[in-house]
Amino acid sequence: MAEILAAGILAMLVSLLAGPYFIEWLRRQGIGQSIRELGPESHSTKAGTPTMGGLLILVAAAVPYLLLAEKTPPSVVVFVLTFGSGAIGFLDDWSKLSNRRSLGLNGRTKMLMQLVLVLLVGWVAIRFAGVESTVRVPLLDISIAFGGVYFLVVYFVIAGTANAVNLTDGLDGLAAGTVATCLLVYTGITFLRGEPDLAILSASLMGACVGFLWYNSFPADVFMGDTGSLALGAALAGLAVVTGTEFLLVLIGGIFVIEAMSVIIQVISFRVFGKRVFLMTPIHHHFELKNWSETKIIVRFWIVTAILAGTGFTVFYIDITQGL
Repeated sequence: MAEILAAGILAMLVSLLAGPYFIEWLRRQGIGQSIRELGPESHSTKAGTPTMGGLLILVAAAVPYLLLAEKTPPSVVVFVLTFGSGAIGFLDDWSKLSNRRSLGLNGRTKMLMQLVLVLLVGWVAIRFAGVESTVRVPLLDISIAFGGVYFLVVYFVIAGTANAVNLTDGLDGLAAGTVATCLLVYTGITFLRGEPDLAILSASLMGACVGFLWYNSFPADVFMGDTGSLALGAALAGLAVVTGTEFLLVLIGGIFVIEAMSVIIQVISFRVFGKRVFLMTPIHHHFELKNWSETKIIVRFWIVTAILAGTGFTVFYIDITQGL
């Protein structure tokens, strides 16, 4: 327990203390955010804000994990998945900076890179980390065996979560705050499961997000970029896979599901009926165009996340106590 708490605090301190120097370095390098032309007009003032702050989150989380954890196979799997996804996000961010536009890697290229990473990490997880090709349905005391298609399930969970968090990263502090809340829940889940290494990693990522949020809160001094959002989304999904809580992730990370579904609904509605359901997607932009202030949207999304994540933890606790 002490190591888990120490990991979270150390990651937060590294992120807080290194933040000003890192942000200044980004400014000197000219690493600034490009704003997409189809986004809300109010976002034009954010152009040039330092981005790729996900590097700070990853370094701050890596320090306590490498110092305090015993590097068990499940935690190593999630650690590699997190940093591998962060590397994909880094390439995406770098492409945007190099081309001086808001669009980075080609969508198919990014999906292919994610597929290769997931297949590699998934094989290692099954071969060395004791992950089984079944998914437990909470409260029903049943498990679904996916057999040979399990890798497709894992890819859907990891790529889907990573990209959903990426969609959520559209307002100052929105993704960092919501992910930190979900990681708090997974720190509790892994602790109750008796997996301290995973708890240390989860707490490290959470602490790094909290420290980063000090500089990412509205108005943001730095953005996490795809480097951070893809890494954090993959970390959440990885924790769900190695703990067998994929179904619970849908509830715990419900805000990311809502953000992703708003985009899917918008696309289908426009292509089939020629009409838009929302003023703009992801859905947080819809509320911006409804004249909600950015801070109101952020705080209310944090509240929704806290409710959903807390409910997910409660379901998990009931599930494991019933199984005793």
